[in-house]
Amino acid sequence: MSLADPLMLFAVLAIAGAAIGLLAGLFGIGGGAISVPVFFEVFQLLGHGPELAMPLAVGTSLAVIIPTSINSVRGHYLRGTVDMDLLRSWAAPVLAGVLLGSLIARYAEPWVFQLVFVVVASVNAAKLLSGGKGWRLADQLPGKLALRIYGAVIGLVSALMGIGGGAVSNLVMTLHGVPIHRAISTSAGVGVLIAIPGTLGYMAAGWGRPDLPADAIGFVSLATFALTIPTALLTTRLGVRLAHGLSRRALETAFGLFLIAVSLRFLWDLAS
Repeated sequence: MSLADPLMLFAVLAIAGAAIGLLAGLFGIGGGAISVPVFFEVFQLLGHGPELAMPLAVGTSLAVIIPTSINSVRGHYLRGTVDMDLLRSWAAPVLAGVLLGSLIARYAEPWVFQLVFVVVASVNAAKLLSGGKGWRLADQLPGKLALRIYGAVIGLVSALMGIGGGAVSNLVMTLHGVPIHRAISTSAGVGVLIAIPGTLGYMAAGWGRPDLPADAIGFVSLATFALTIPTALLTTRLGVRLAHGLSRRALETAFGLFLIAVSLRFLWDLAS
């Protein structure tokens, strides 16, 4: 049986949705680190070449991140661990970065998306698995100008990776002494800032392409979105509870191992 079988496709996307929701709550990452590789495989098995499958996977991933990030940040906010002042200062520069990333997406080769994903995820994983020893730039977040630059970079990289920005913003915050639980909670809010303009940007970037699936608006597949969301929303709150129940070291180790696994998957694609 292949993914061309409707029942098999439904089952794969439902399972992926459950994993996306769990990761959104657990790591504050919106779930894009699992949805991008899963969607990429699904679109290729449905007959689309990598030059279309990759931006379609990234754009659809950003669409899925909208409801999962909103659900996740609400859960963390109720526990009092979201830095709202930081989110407000990042709003405009993150938007600018996302719009630039969406523009690049229209012309970039598939390997660009994969390489950005591997580099950012691998650096973050190395920091997390080492316990952060020697990985500290400062004991507190920098001033307004540096924060705006960080915000723009987070938006740009996240738009190219198809993630909610959690892996990047988490790295920035923990390098500046922000505790892991607060960093993960605030990263969920970054996902909301990135996913909405990112989705609209990818819709515009792919608009009018003749090789798009019938259900797609630009680089966003509405059918894939609809099949993934129900289970994602069911498991997000479970992820939030797990995150606040784990110790700092356990949470860092779990996040680091997850990022290594995803990086290895994309390295396999780049090498083949």
